[in-house]
Amino acid sequence: MLEELIKLDKTLFLCLNNLGTPTWDFFWLTVTNKLSSIPLYVVLLFLSYRQLGLKKTFFLLVTVGIMIGVTDQLANFFKYGVQRLRPCHDSEVNTFLRLVKSYCGGKYGYFSAHAANSFAVATFFTNLLTSKYKYIGTFLLFWAAMVAYSRVYIGVHFPLDIITGTGIGLFLGWLFTKLYIFALQKFPI
Repeated sequence: MLEELIKLDKTLFLCLNNLGTPTWDFFWLTVTNKLSSIPLYVVLLFLSYRQLGLKKTFFLLVTVGIMIGVTDQLANFFKYGVQRLRPCHDSEVNTFLRLVKSYCGGKYGYFSAHAANSFAVATFFTNLLTSKYKYIGTFLLFWAAMVAYSRVYIGVHFPLDIITGTGIGLFLGWLFTKLYIFALQKFPI
């Protein structure tokens, strides 16, 4: 069963990855670049400040920093614990893939930290800001999905890496939202 799932995952990866064209490569490289999200983070910080005030926004920054740290460390734990090869290091697919970047990252790729972090951030801010900014959740989840898909497009993650990262990101975003709200209620600022 697991072997069939992995085979299906590799087939789906090659199908999705090979849909790419040089015309779209720059766009997806931009989407996948962490620095490209800085303007979005600045907007989220501003909206948080408008809704929450300075002290709660500072506490929010600390919470988000810890959330991203936990997500990254969990991704590293799984990458080195599971040791699933990235597509470019997997001899079954590496001759058929489109590697859009000049390198594909470390040897192991299960699960995608990009997908987990983007969905954790999207979930966290969706939960906090939706009451005042009606469509922010739709926008943030769309952004997170684009970041996640970009990892398959550029050839550095299999779809199961993305699906797992998405699930973990959604869970951690929800959990840290609950922790943030609980801490504010327990220790009002």
